[in-house]
Amino acid sequence: MKKTVFLTGATGNMGWAGFNELLKKKDRFDLRIIARPSKKNIKKLAPFADDPSVTIVWGDLLNYDDVLKGVEGSDYVLHVGGMVSPAADYYPEKTLKTNVGAAKNIAKAVLAQPNRDEIKVVYIGSVAQYGNRMGERLWGRTGDPQRASLYDMYSVSKCEAEKAIVDSGIKNWVSLRQSGILYGGILRVVNPTAFHVPVRGALEWATIEDSGRLLANVVEDSVPDEFWNRFYNISSGEEYRMSNFEFEERLLNGLGLPGPEKVFEPQWFATRNFHGMWYTDADLLDSYLHFRSYTPVDEYFRNLKAGLPWFYKLAFLAPAWAVRFFMKPYAFEKGMGTQDWVKNNPERLNAYYGSREEYENIRTWAQMRPGYMEKNQSKALADGEIEILDHGYDESKSIYELSVEEIGKAAAFRGGRFLSTELGPKGTLYKWECEEGHVFEASLEYVLLGGGWCPECGYLVSEPYMETKNAFLSQILR
Repeated sequence: MKKTVFLTGATGNMGWAGFNELLKKKDRFDLRIIARPSKKNIKKLAPFADDPSVTIVWGDLLNYDDVLKGVEGSDYVLHVGGMVSPAADYYPEKTLKTNVGAAKNIAKAVLAQPNRDEIKVVYIGSVAQYGNRMGERLWGRTGDPQRASLYDMYSVSKCEAEKAIVDSGIKNWVSLRQSGILYGGILRVVNPTAFHVPVRGALEWATIEDSGRLLANVVEDSVPDEFWNRFYNISSGEEYRMSNFEFEERLLNGLGLPGPEKVFEPQWFATRNFHGMWYTDADLLDSYLHFRSYTPVDEYFRNLKAGLPWFYKLAFLAPAWAVRFFMKPYAFEKGMGTQDWVKNNPERLNAYYGSREEYENIRTWAQMRPGYMEKNQSKALADGEIEILDHGYDESKSIYELSVEEIGKAAAFRGGRFLSTELGPKGTLYKWECEEGHVFEASLEYVLLGGGWCPECGYLVSEPYMETKNAFLSQILR
């Protein structure tokens, strides 16, 4: 008997890749997608209007009845949809409402089903949930603190939406935290947020093809029970780890253009307060879902411009000064440009550069390029020189083997207390108290495996070097 997969976000980048991979399996799966009835979406989905294996729910993720139509009768729910950058940067409050509201509707609809305990829910999270990670804190893993960079409402929305799924009472869920996605259209995406990204930062990228296969493979019967109720980081592997400077080099070189030093001013790029890190644990997800193609990274970048308009192939003819002239308005765009902050927004200037003095001290590209440690982190990790964050409990044990006392120590490591006295089955919500005295409910999975903590305190940290009794969080604040 065919199973039914309900996919949200099917008209977006990752969702579309997953939709097309799932179509290859429509002899075994019926597909159901939800999409807003915009002219663009209607045109895009027109070829599938008469496909008996595809059901299109025209609706909105913020409308519970529309979501319910998608969930009813489904065996799998792949929740990919939501607002992302750059729209999320321009409309932060709408992003929070959309992403959290959609997740709550998904959870409510799943729990309303008579076979609720049989439905498997896949939530797509984000590397943004880990916040600013640079220098000695460049490496990370699931279970590290959830902490949004300042002004990053997208990150906050993903943290809150993830908890809405994880601690909802859904029996079978998984959170897959997506990294930056490489796809051909990335060369067309030009906006001020490009300069919010510190070139000394880093990211472990995922290709659009790998991301699509991941969504298609997670619904296979071969995925074991142990896979569920956990968190994973998504990436295309070690070769796709690069500094943001290296990424800019590869992107520009793929168009036949000179490197960043020739086409950008160093002061245009922020020096901090943006998410991105390399993973110690991303291989684990591929060991379950076998989605990576292992395409050599330089080959992938060379092929990025395939399918783009013809004039992109002539980009190599543009002199460096012309590219700089084209990009300059984005750095100075009112409200979003880093150079507009220098003139008009001291709070953002301090958040993204440290201070006006630090900004004014930027004179050359030599000050901005990644240093020795950033360029040699892979070797340092292999040699055991990289510090992996302490999660405050004995990780050689399953979290379900921990005693009340051991969980209490993990809570104390986070500056708080574990208030429950008895332990229950998977997914049980326990009472905790944070360092500010807020009492909240959360599962062991959310706190210990997901790195979550007090929802009332929120996920934005106001100062990068704030004093805190939370030793868990202070590891990335010092």
